[in-house]
Amino acid sequence: MQDQENPAVPHPESDPLSGASSTAEQASLEQQLADTEARLAEMHDAFMRAKADGENIRRRAQEDVAKAHKFAVESFAEAMVPVKDSLEMALKVETPSLESLKEGVEMTLKQLSSAFEKNRLMEILPAQGDKLDPNKHQAVAVVPAEQEANTVVSVLQKGYMIADRLLRPAIVTAAQAK
Repeated sequence: MQDQENPAVPHPESDPLSGASSTAEQASLEQQLADTEARLAEMHDAFMRAKADGENIRRRAQEDVAKAHKFAVESFAEAMVPVKDSLEMALKVETPSLESLKEGVEMTLKQLSSAFEKNRLMEILPAQGDKLDPNKHQAVAVVPAEQEANTVVSVLQKGYMIADRLLRPAIVTAAQAK
């Protein structure tokens, strides 16, 4: 049937001289096929290794994130343990004097302040006359005052920030517009 479709092309079996070249061609094609299969096997191996590496990296990253969540407060907790120890020691004193209690509280407050500073927990303590900042201050009352409107008159409670994130705003009274 192939002879009928394209009569100008001789059939390889009908040409006696093409037998040798056909065998060489076939050997060349078989060699190319073997080379291609070897390259395919190498590429498949490289792909599987890259895929495994990607999965390992993803798994390690998940473990790191889980550990970061689990131990996020570890540094702060380490800084707070001496504060707790100091408070417990103060309660063990049999007959404390007012002066020794005051001294102990001051030392404990220094430890606590140091722990806050070490862990980037900063106080927000606006001064009287500072401009009211709604990102850091919460005005609970507006009072008549002899200062510019929308400024801090008094601080009722300090605020706190962790790094650049607001933990608690400072509770203030603000000056009323005249």
